[in-house]
Amino acid sequence: MSKKPFEVPDQKLWDEVKTSVAPIKAARRSKAHPAPKSAALPLALAHIKTIAAEMPVPPRGPKPSGPPALASFDRRTTQKLGRGQMEPEARIDLHGETIENARFALLHFLSSRRMQGYRLVLVITGKGASPFARHTLHGHKHFHTPEREGKIRREVPMWLEEAQFRIHVVGFQPAHPRHGGGGAFYVRLRKHGGEGA
Repeated sequence: MSKKPFEVPDQKLWDEVKTSVAPIKAARRSKAHPAPKSAALPLALAHIKTIAAEMPVPPRGPKPSGPPALASFDRRTTQKLGRGQMEPEARIDLHGETIENARFALLHFLSSRRMQGYRLVLVITGKGASPFARHTLHGHKHFHTPEREGKIRREVPMWLEEAQFRIHVVGFQPAHPRHGGGGAFYVRLRKHGGEGA
């Protein structure tokens, strides 16, 4: 015949054992495991600070310099472009491409044309879907106006400001109407093998 799991065979004996046992007092527990003294923590922190102060500081090297910032076209080039007297040496048409494809294609185009020694290229972005998108020859911020909201046209100036594009690009400006006007940019490339304009 099986017993219940916690059944005590002799209940009277068990009751006597329970009455003879006294609980451990709090005072005795605290002596066995003393709490850390409050002064020990500040001393430890002071020691750590002393060690840290004695450690040598590694020398700071020069900051890695990125590509130069974009600059505006010189006055003579700007005048020639404004009069339509200069022809781009190469062109890329990004109109109708996805943003990802356009960005990759533009970077590859600028890099390869720079290696070939080209200095002035035309980037055609398209004017966007707005019926009001048109060329504005005056003002370098024409592509930020609300009526000119073509996605690629809006993105290209921001891409050209990125370091991986600035390696190849000196500057850019809106194209003359004969080269696409508000839907294109002239991009001036750096000399191949140098950082200068």
